[in-house]
Amino acid sequence: MSIRGITFDLWDTLVHDDSDEHHRAAKGLRSKRDERRHLLWEALNADAPIDQHTVTVAYDAVDAAFNKVWKEHHITWPIAERLDIIIKGLDRPRPKEWDSLVHTTSIMEVEMPPDIIENCLETLQSLSQTHTLAIVSDAIVTPGSELRNLLKNHQIAEYFSAFAFSDEIGHSKPHPDMFTKVLREMNLSPEEVVHIGDRDHNDIKGAQAMGMKAILFTATRDVDAATTSADAICSSYTELSETIQRL
Repeated sequence: MSIRGITFDLWDTLVHDDSDEHHRAAKGLRSKRDERRHLLWEALNADAPIDQHTVTVAYDAVDAAFNKVWKEHHITWPIAERLDIIIKGLDRPRPKEWDSLVHTTSIMEVEMPPDIIENCLETLQSLSQTHTLAIVSDAIVTPGSELRNLLKNHQIAEYFSAFAFSDEIGHSKPHPDMFTKVLREMNLSPEEVVHIGDRDHNDIKGAQAMGMKAILFTATRDVDAATTSADAICSSYTELSETIQRL
């Protein structure tokens, strides 16, 4: 059966994850990690004094719990929920600037976005002429609503007809719900779709369990290349169309 649809991971597949850290450093800004902790401490401290180190330790603990739930139970807690857990652990009420805190944390990667991967735009333009395209992406900090804005800012949102973000689905890859949603909206069977992503466990295994083909994309992250079960490995967008054709 010929391939009629293509689903894409976002982080390290469409954009280079954490490439925005270089832009932040060049502007003399804190890293994303440090800025998130500073924002929470600042909001809490404005209401009643609190030690900054105490806030940082609590944030680190909840981040560790988030990673365990993400990797073992395939759920990504939305950032507002994570902040709520931290605040409750500190035995503090929500700060007066709660809405601003959540919003500022949510848009950090939109206001200063990571770089789009080389030749991504041109390849998507070409592939969209012959295939239906969709995105299947985990939302680690930035919610799906803001990830759509990130894609718009990179001028690639228009090429996708369906989106599955983990904060909106309620599960993260490799859970089948992430793939089922876009397959339904694309109106294609799994055998007609190939998934492109950089993580073997999340992207490759998740797609293959659905009956889809899967390509490991290694342009910015090749950690899984030696052990992947992917149907093919592709290292750049200039090779992607040919790799898909071979499948």
